[in-house]
Amino acid sequence: MNPQRLRDALAAGNPATRLQAALAIGTRPDAALTDALVTRAGLEPDFFVRDMLTWALTRLPADVTVPRLRAELTAERAQARGQALHTLSKIGDRSAWPAITRSLLHDVDDEVARTAWRTAVVLVPDAERAALAAELAAEFGRGDREVRLSLSRAIVALDDVAGPVLAAARTHPDPAVRAHARATERLLHDPDAGFDLSVHEATRVVALDHAGQGAAGADR
Repeated sequence: MNPQRLRDALAAGNPATRLQAALAIGTRPDAALTDALVTRAGLEPDFFVRDMLTWALTRLPADVTVPRLRAELTAERAQARGQALHTLSKIGDRSAWPAITRSLLHDVDDEVARTAWRTAVVLVPDAERAALAAELAAEFGRGDREVRLSLSRAIVALDDVAGPVLAAARTHPDPAVRAHARATERLLHDPDAGFDLSVHEATRVVALDHAGQGAAGADR
């Protein structure tokens, strides 16, 4: 199939047609279709098609795809930013690291931020791991269960540099931050521990600490 027909198929109304187009491009990679793949991934509503688009992009040369994906990280559409991050994590080219900015790590869109955390852990140079851990720790207490679990997993993946930021977060004035940090610390030391159980235990400890502080204040 010629490139223009593949571009047209990527924009077809039928998701099965779009899926087949992405599969065809990945099977016979053509760098001329990089822009079409990236653009489609940024607005594709079907999960399976997005997954195939990502796969097709990983089949192309990194020196072609990475610059185009880096440019997409400043897109206005949240999905475009998120898909570009996801694809960069799959490619794993560390030359993309400078493009993982603070604004992405703290993106207002939870899905973009979660993807940025995962991607940052994959791409971060060894010398930047401690700084990344500190940046991620600023998000303790954010979002729902899935967001918090994603953050905990990212920090745990940083392993030895996670300890100092967890210790600092345990003394944070916000009890939600302290509980999240304690739950993350438990996962760091016991990867088999369930996240919900860790959160429950951490919340209980934080509540007991708070009650103890209150009682001590009343005795003064």
